[in-house]
Amino acid sequence: MTLRPATNGDRDDVETLIFTILRTYGLEPSPDSTDADLADIEGNYPRNGGIFDVVEARDGTVVGTVAVHRTSDSLCELRKMYLAEELRGHGWGKRLLDHAIEKAKALGYKSMWLETANSLEVAHRLYKQNGFEAWEAPHQSARCDFAMKRDL
Repeated sequence: MTLRPATNGDRDDVETLIFTILRTYGLEPSPDSTDADLADIEGNYPRNGGIFDVVEARDGTVVGTVAVHRTSDSLCELRKMYLAEELRGHGWGKRLLDHAIEKAKALGYKSMWLETANSLEVAHRLYKQNGFEAWEAPHQSARCDFAMKRDL
């Protein structure tokens, strides 16, 4: 497995992975709103003060994603952290979260927040175990019903 920066050329593979996982949990993709950022990964992430990285299998398949998106000079949002089923339960979620936190620190952010759905219980546990706490945030995504934040 290789963790590398995503490019716009990864868009189709990234969308396929994310949309498939969302549907597995009964959540609908939103290509015209919440997921519109995937139309220009490079412009919405690295060129805007963030990162968007993918986990690539040996055969070139995208099997994971993680992103850090600029909210303000000191605050960033953890976005698009998804793993293919075969990677879950093997420490990849923790690796991606640690990676995102380290990248956010290196970019100068002081805090990180995220939105998620309560139905994603394993993700909630991971976030809580890593210092995220419930936070009242203006929810941007219709499929998310819970926000968390932590200092970096």
